[in-house]
Amino acid sequence: MGAGGQRRGIHYWWVAFRFSVLLSCMERGSAQIKYSVPEEVKIGSVVGNVAKDLGLDISSLEDRRFRIVSGTEDALFDVNRNNGVLYVHKNIDREELCESTSPCLINLKMVAENPMEIHYVVVELIDVNDNSPSFQEEEKILEIPESILPGKRFQLPTARDPDVSINTVRLYKLSQNEYFSIQIRERGDDKVPFLVMQKSLDREKHHEHRLILTAVDGGNPPRSGTLNVTVIVLDSNDNHPIFSQEVYSVTIPENVDAETSVITVKATDLDEGVNGDIGYFFGEEIDPKVYDMFVLDKDTGEIRVKGEIDFEKVDVYKLDIHATDKGQPPMSTDCTVIIKVLDENDNKPEIEVTSLSKMVSEDSKPGTVISLISIKDKDAGLNGKVTCSLSDNAPFELKPSFQENMYSLILKNRLDRESISHYDIEITATDCGQPPLSTLKTLTIDVSDVNDNNPEFLHNPIEFYLRENNVPGKTIFSITATDRDLNENGALTYNIVRDEGSQVKTAAFLNINSENGQISALKGFDFETLKTFQFHVVASDSGTPSLSSNVTVNVFILDQNDNAPVILYPLSSNGSAEGVEEIPRNVNAGHLVTKVRAYDADIGYNGWLLFSLQEVTDHSLFGLDRYTGQIRTLRSITETDEAEHKLVILVKDNGNVSLSATATVIVKLVEPKEAFAASDVKSSAKADEDNNVTFYLMITLGSVSALFLISIIVLIAMQCSKSTDYTSKYLQEANYDGTLCHSIQYRSGDKRYMLVGPRMSIGSTIVPGSHANTLVLPDRRRTSEEVRRFSILIEDIIHALSESLLWLTSRSCLPNREDDL
Repeated sequence: MGAGGQRRGIHYWWVAFRFSVLLSCMERGSAQIKYSVPEEVKIGSVVGNVAKDLGLDISSLEDRRFRIVSGTEDALFDVNRNNGVLYVHKNIDREELCESTSPCLINLKMVAENPMEIHYVVVELIDVNDNSPSFQEEEKILEIPESILPGKRFQLPTARDPDVSINTVRLYKLSQNEYFSIQIRERGDDKVPFLVMQKSLDREKHHEHRLILTAVDGGNPPRSGTLNVTVIVLDSNDNHPIFSQEVYSVTIPENVDAETSVITVKATDLDEGVNGDIGYFFGEEIDPKVYDMFVLDKDTGEIRVKGEIDFEKVDVYKLDIHATDKGQPPMSTDCTVIIKVLDENDNKPEIEVTSLSKMVSEDSKPGTVISLISIKDKDAGLNGKVTCSLSDNAPFELKPSFQENMYSLILKNRLDRESISHYDIEITATDCGQPPLSTLKTLTIDVSDVNDNNPEFLHNPIEFYLRENNVPGKTIFSITATDRDLNENGALTYNIVRDEGSQVKTAAFLNINSENGQISALKGFDFETLKTFQFHVVASDSGTPSLSSNVTVNVFILDQNDNAPVILYPLSSNGSAEGVEEIPRNVNAGHLVTKVRAYDADIGYNGWLLFSLQEVTDHSLFGLDRYTGQIRTLRSITETDEAEHKLVILVKDNGNVSLSATATVIVKLVEPKEAFAASDVKSSAKADEDNNVTFYLMITLGSVSALFLISIIVLIAMQCSKSTDYTSKYLQEANYDGTLCHSIQYRSGDKRYMLVGPRMSIGSTIVPGSHANTLVLPDRRRTSEEVRRFSILIEDIIHALSESLLWLTSRSCLPNREDDL
């Protein structure tokens, strides 16, 4: 291995050693951590374990989204969420990031969520000797008169090295010669080489001297750069100009007007005439940007403003000024002008929002961090000190951080999306300059919905009226509820409660559309068997957890004229409505021949029956009462009247579409003796049957009475243990004997009303203004489920026995004689 390879090996070993030492030199202060890392390290090199040094749980870094939220724009560093290691993400060039600034610090802001935490990490980039000193030009030509005495100094161009500290230019070397040596003078932080003449020049012997100037930095191993220096020996003009001071310093405010005079430099020359006439110029090594900012009067040395002076871009300018006389050869000298820029309040604060939660849940607790806000101001001093405020009309507040100009936006009060679902928060940042400047930023925050509202029904209970004989499967009515929540939390589904109870059989025939609440019946309802029923509907939202509300639905069946009159008498043996009546010829006018009996299962006007003669052989002999159905003679019977008469009676109800039935009565006119004989035959034939019917009737009446007494005793005993709160309830089914229609008359003012319907049970009361089929009975307070079931059982038994009793009664009540009628 050659010497170059050995030097590179030693160099890499030294860099690795310094890197390991720097990584171990972390410091924690003011709640922030500082690391050091040399530039040009490999991508992926570990800087430090941030999570361990901050005391964070490494296993929760992924869930808490531990990350770097601010730092260098090109993401030089990144953090591994699996182990909390901060590593190099991109190649680091300290000279590109910080130029000549030392130390070179990179500020990183790290955030962890749930709970929200913010940490600050400072990474110092350590300079590595990766740049060699260089000169702006390859050759420097000096013209030196031969009359110059030994000891004269000539300034040489300075070498520039982007590295800092010990890695920058430390010394200059001059190639071996007998006339010149090198002298280094320090001007501030810069080292300026001077060529010092050690021996008088003799142009006739050597009219030109070629030298090599070498600039060496302080790195290990050191780097160097060279400049070719050519000295041309001249005659005459042996005095050079001299500035009144080597360093001029002046301050100017930023944003100063163009053509404003900054400073005037002055140099003198002991020579006379042309050799003492001085011109001023910018140095050749000056930054090209200076030509855009300042202009130098070559005759007077006055420096004036040319461009826009901005403190935030450059706060200090260093100008190299050369003074050259006009002698032959010309002689020159130089000085440095330092121009410091004073800051003015010309920049508004900048508001930076980090990790803004644009959607906040309405159940968030007070103190929840909504956003991190950073305030920046490019101005310095009081001009860059900023205060931040928040609009008063929002349930939020700003909480300052320990680091200046850092705030956390936190929730101050509880949120209610149903009241306010959107907030526009105005943040105002104002600096302390004179006059102060401010910036306004609006943050938009939406409140997300939480399932915190139950569905609501407009009415509870809900009452519906339904005509009987509805079409099965067709919608009969609909139920609607509302929910103040949104989306799934407000999406409602409807269900019928299928609980146990007296209404469970009816509810089984109902079906509800779970999406729109439309209820349809699977069967047609019959008013004659069911007059009212009740069920419950539950409305549930789709939130998690789901919320629900129920409503009681009372359905009242309205009667329709769907039952034709039924003839009870006359009724022949084959079931047809036809009977034969015999009357003696000697009866007088008004004699009751017979009575047509009929009933209608409908109620009200639908069950009000009217009788009329549809067909009669002699209109002058018989008359029919249209309300009672009684057939009577209109006159005495004569010898010329026929012996047999046929009467066809039409029985119809009073519905909108009237329904009817017909009965045929054959009236035979007989002599009085024959009538009595026929009457005796009928009486004897009927005797046995009447005895049997009477026996059955006694047994039925005894059973019903016994069950009725037992029911009354049990109900009274159970009622006595309850409160005596009375309510009014609808009677589900009116009790009637089903034999004949009846009417109830009442007056209201000047008008007279008649209600017609089946014969009611004793104690029933019709309430004017109620539905035609509705009876109101005094009902004691709500009994328990056991009492209700027991009552239903007793009612079923009594109903069955009543049907039997009705049948027997109808058999026994058929009129066969005038006395029976």
